[in-house]
Amino acid sequence: MSVPSKDLPVVVIGAGPVGLAAAAHLADRGLEFVVLESGPTVAAAIAEWRHVKLFSPWRYDIDGAARRLLEQTGWIEPELDQLPTGGDLIDAYLAPLAKAPQMADRIQYGAQVSAVTRVGFDRIRTAGREDAPFLVRLADGEELLASAVIDAAGTWRRPNVLGGSGIAARGEADVADAISPALPDVLVRDRERFAGRRTAVVGAGHSAATTLLELGELAAHEPGTEVLWVVRGADQARTYGGGEDDELPARGALGARLKKLVQSGRVELVSSFRIESISRTADGRVELAAGERRVVADTVVNSTGFRPDHEMVGELRLDLDPILGSTRALAPLIDPNKHSCGTVPPHGVDELEHPEPGYYAVGAKSYGRAPTFLLATGHEQARSVVAALAGDWEAARDVQLNLPETGVCSSNLAYGDSADEAAGGCCGPAPQAVTISTPSGRGLATGISGGLLTVVEAEPTTQSGCCN
Repeated sequence: MSVPSKDLPVVVIGAGPVGLAAAAHLADRGLEFVVLESGPTVAAAIAEWRHVKLFSPWRYDIDGAARRLLEQTGWIEPELDQLPTGGDLIDAYLAPLAKAPQMADRIQYGAQVSAVTRVGFDRIRTAGREDAPFLVRLADGEELLASAVIDAAGTWRRPNVLGGSGIAARGEADVADAISPALPDVLVRDRERFAGRRTAVVGAGHSAATTLLELGELAAHEPGTEVLWVVRGADQARTYGGGEDDELPARGALGARLKKLVQSGRVELVSSFRIESISRTADGRVELAAGERRVVADTVVNSTGFRPDHEMVGELRLDLDPILGSTRALAPLIDPNKHSCGTVPPHGVDELEHPEPGYYAVGAKSYGRAPTFLLATGHEQARSVVAALAGDWEAARDVQLNLPETGVCSSNLAYGDSADEAAGGCCGPAPQAVTISTPSGRGLATGISGGLLTVVEAEPTTQSGCCN
């Protein structure tokens, strides 16, 4: 790959944390760029769950190049051991970053990308392909030319379906108005939708746990609030974690509290339930069906995870893993059957490249359907890719990560309580960091213990305190 043409910018798709990190590195290296954000503001997807706390403290949430740009503006860095909410991440970091002089006039809002291709080339034509600029078409018909494309669009807008076989359940589209996206603001913004009503939360991951704990809190104060937890599996040991023996105290606390809610009857567990069809009942509620079994609720929360949108780059030559939808080289490094976010090896441009030179997916989208993405990893992906675009291959392949030994996952969300504070630090002892470097961008991140840090019991975010 050659150094990008000075006549054309690098197009960054998405103004979330990783997209803006890529932009900051491009600015840091003096490369021309444009950021296309589909929403009306920076990090529009995060704004939808701004009430939720990240589990990773600020020290793992701020990109190095972004920090350097912000320091030039007189920005005051947050307390690095504090846990930000999604709103904090926007207000105290991403929004000021977007207003930095090197960034402000490079971000285009309301710019929904509908297609990316090469000028004059479909996927089949080869001769001269690498010399043709990228053509980026927006939903409103505007077209931009680019020397390279960094796709940090994320996966938030592409939730998985409720159907238990990977495709939508029969009738799922007909009850769309009764299906809530993941991470609703149960205790404040969306309270009326859930208070005094029956809610079925579908999914066994960390967003499901967050919502279940908030619904449990709501049920304690709002009579008539009923909570169902609908899962495909028969054994919830992985969600409950190891309790007091768990090597990750917050994960153990999550498991113990969620298990307690189930055992108390405040959350009704419906296991081994693979949804086949969804329909309306005579009284306007929603019925989930799995064989002869039925579950009825007023609202269903879809916490089944997300998947990337590869349709808009369908005319590019991609080498996608047939299972995860990541690059083929990255797939074995992020396989959720083998890895948690803390055990994913360092990786950069070499693992992210496709047969289409100059196109890179970074951030959550790069992981396809693997839920092991770590925000700090996304920052390093962006740094490595931009270094390669600048022609600095030594820096591009010197992949380094400063990760907590416990493998804190910024893509998993958490709340804490006073008991956790008393245990030491904010929501438990501060993690000890290790630096992992691999000159080739490959290899195992030894020294990091596995496991996802997840949610702990929710309290309303309006309360004071470092973890509330």
